[in-house]
Amino acid sequence: MEKRFVYADNSATTKISKSVLDAMMPYLTEAYGNPSSIYKLGRDSKRAIENAREKCAAALGCTPSEIYFTGGGSESDNWAVTGTARKLAASGKKHIITTAVEHHAILHTCAALEKEGFEVTYLPVDSEGKISLTELENAIRPDTALVSIMYANNEIGVINPISEIGKICRKKGVLFHTDAVQAVGNVPINVVEQSIDMLSLSGHKIHAQKGVGILYIRKGVNLPNLINGGGQERSKRAGTENVPAIVGLGVALENAVSDIPGKIEKVSKMRDKLIDGLLKIERTRLNGSRTDRLCGNVNISVEGVEGESLLLSLDLKGICASSGSACTSGSLDPSHVLLALGLPHEVAHGSLRLSISDETTDEDIDYILEVVPEVVERLRAMSPLWERIKKGE
Repeated sequence: MEKRFVYADNSATTKISKSVLDAMMPYLTEAYGNPSSIYKLGRDSKRAIENAREKCAAALGCTPSEIYFTGGGSESDNWAVTGTARKLAASGKKHIITTAVEHHAILHTCAALEKEGFEVTYLPVDSEGKISLTELENAIRPDTALVSIMYANNEIGVINPISEIGKICRKKGVLFHTDAVQAVGNVPINVVEQSIDMLSLSGHKIHAQKGVGILYIRKGVNLPNLINGGGQERSKRAGTENVPAIVGLGVALENAVSDIPGKIEKVSKMRDKLIDGLLKIERTRLNGSRTDRLCGNVNISVEGVEGESLLLSLDLKGICASSGSACTSGSLDPSHVLLALGLPHEVAHGSLRLSISDETTDEDIDYILEVVPEVVERLRAMSPLWERIKKGE
């Protein structure tokens, strides 16, 4: 078998596209002015930022004044959750609702707020990773400050009913934030139509550079300043702007939403072929919903195999994959998302996430389907645990 290189970890990060890099280059070289300066070199940088802001607003269905550039998805999540909590605590609202399967940028922020005296309700999910809208509505109390529920799960790709969640929150008079880092560019988003008050996204998931993101804050929602100092980002986030990254993000987001139906159609076919092929391996299961799922996400559990061994073996064959969230890939603990689905620890340990994109080819899929069964067979042959599993012990 000829060794290929197949990148199947787009949920972890994506490479910068040529159009994004081309847009960034002038601001990395000759157009280096500080956007706060009044001479032309600075004014040109300021204009580039505002042009990017307009592109991002158009992609999300909001106004440019509602777009705040940040250092990435985790920063945006922290600002939305902590800012809302501390702002509304003064009026006695110290209750937050989220889910048990959120990204750690949300979960760890909520845990930190609990130490400050806030109360957090963690909604459970069913075996497919879905929440109950009835449970959500029943969990909202008079002292609820915020509901924060991710648009699509970063590990198992499950897409939440965001419009319905937004309607419930709007009806109850509670602010609604969604971490849309994985969803942007994969599903159509309109923050106004979907009753979203705040939304986080990250550039490096949509072919922009790492270290830049957005927090959409609906007009009328007044969060405390994230960083005090200069007047950047309407005085909410001080610090000289990362002009090249912001320009690149504007182009990347514009590209990402240009043909979402076409991307869904193309990538879903490859995803389904990959799922069907991998499930032919004995004692494997698909994690997450088969239908309400991101077009590029495949997450399976392989019994009798350790996830780390599987990833290292695939790497030797030129395949880049993940065993869960990239932010916790160094952890030896099983995924909190898979445990929330009800999977036993030993099954959760053997998870494999493959996240493909519209740059993935049919030949890439064929290569993965050729390599993974061989690797699993080899690893199982060395595992005493596999023999006990087959015997039902």
